Amino acid sequence: MNNIALRPAIREDVPQILAFIRELAVYEKLEHEAVADAGDMTEHLFGHPRYAEVLMAEVDGEPAGFALFFHNYSTFHGKPGIYLEDLYVRPAFRGLGVGKRLIARVAALAVERGCARFEWSVLDWNEPAIRFYRSLGAVGMQEWTVQRLDGEALRQLAVQDA
Repeated sequence: MNNIALRPAIREDVPQILAFIRELAVYEKLEHEAVADAGDMTEHLFGHPRYAEVLMAEVDGEPAGFALFFHNYSTFHGKPGIYLEDLYVRPAFRGLGVGKRLIARVAALAVERGCARFEWSVLDWNEPAIRFYRSLGAVGMQEWTVQRLDGEALRQLAVQDA
């Protein structure tokens, strides 16, 4: 039948969200970085303030995938944007249109909310994902590179604010 249903996540979905995150981390060869726990996830997705939102995808009632996203802001446009942190579809459900439905729903939310942009990152070796994103009309931002501070480097810079 392949009935695809999308819905906003609820608190009770946190264990499934964490399972999806761990599956994605294994696929991306980053499982050592997947340290999120249920307490933090619940607080950040459903507390005040909410730092991110999740859409759950089910196929014939079975958990199939998710999209986790949050708002950012474009100073050049003077408008909010949406950043897609994670998009994941379990292998058994790939090719059914689940990923396209999830990303299209987030795009619709961006339009409804008056966002200027909808952005995400993809690992440069993930050719299937890159082809999928290009088929949707996405363009790579070749002149931009992601910068990150975390762990000890983040803490060391933070203490310089004293």
